[in-house]
Amino acid sequence: MSVFLAISVLALLIVVHELGHFVAARAQGIYVTRFSIGFGPVLWKYQGPQTEYALRAFPLGGYVAFPDDELDEEIEPNDPNLLKNRPLLDRAIVISAGVIANLVFAYFLLMTQIAWVGIPELQPAPGVLIIQVAPETSSVAAQAGMKAGDVVLSIDGKSLDQPSSATQIFQDEIKAHPNRPLTFEIRRKEQLLTLSLTPKAGEDGVARIGVRLAPNGTESHRQAKSLGELLGSAAQRFEQIVVLTVQGFGQLLSNFKDAANQMSGPVAIVAIGADIARTDLSRLLQFAALISVNLAIINILPLPALDGGQLALLLAEAVRGKPLPTEVQNGFMQTGLFLLLGLGMFLIVRDTANLDWVQKLLSQ
Repeated sequence: MSVFLAISVLALLIVVHELGHFVAARAQGIYVTRFSIGFGPVLWKYQGPQTEYALRAFPLGGYVAFPDDELDEEIEPNDPNLLKNRPLLDRAIVISAGVIANLVFAYFLLMTQIAWVGIPELQPAPGVLIIQVAPETSSVAAQAGMKAGDVVLSIDGKSLDQPSSATQIFQDEIKAHPNRPLTFEIRRKEQLLTLSLTPKAGEDGVARIGVRLAPNGTESHRQAKSLGELLGSAAQRFEQIVVLTVQGFGQLLSNFKDAANQMSGPVAIVAIGADIARTDLSRLLQFAALISVNLAIINILPLPALDGGQLALLLAEAVRGKPLPTEVQNGFMQTGLFLLLGLGMFLIVRDTANLDWVQKLLSQ
């Protein structure tokens, strides 16, 4: 059931993205021939007056198709309602609408979660909470045995008992000891442990151990006192997610070798979502908001086959005063599609191989 919920969340975010393109086109009177969720064999379809709606076997993507490149006798090549015949602004709205829909939906999910469980309030406690540990291949913390949920109480005898400064001291100690061993005192549930690890200096010279941190403490919730407080709290959390996501992509560009190992494909996303659904259904909304923001930012990157790539082609057209040659546009988009499919297959295979049940099967 939890896996089904996680897959449903991913499929819903894809529907929202494609629905953004669809609504933006139809609202402007632009022809749309197909609205498809998923890839592969058709499970269900309905032919409307103008658009075919389809649900396909693999809900890991989707698309909105326009009749521009597959004209029939009923549509003239110079018909103003073809997407390619519309002004640049109209086309830019359609192309960017999927990204906008994902961002708006992420905010809505966060607002729903806060209305459901309340505004979180942290009662500070000594130490720093480890909320995520990267895989062993890219994390010295994982290799040393550190786990999500651990609370680091001290580093090399330096206490982290002041909640206001504990996280900063933790980060400073790691950065100050590249390739030099450190001893961590950790509380894991009711146990006190001592771990030794050596921060690894990346290509940029900055030492890392491969963890994500959060202030330690006990979280409680209270209901919002007004609609304004509810909207403001959702906006604050939305801003935090966007900033952290952008920073993550920045690290991917500046330190690709180390950051690439932390990339997750659809299999890993579903696995994480299933774990969350099993423990706290309300957190699944926040997880969905995080994935929705990631989808938006990924799609706005100026890469072939993504919305950002199409916007880049529109920008080139605006600068030149005319579109790039068709063969150039097709080559640009097809190359990107090939690379994205290759990356997707690699992530699916790698993440599947890293699943616990697969590892147990292979170890037998």
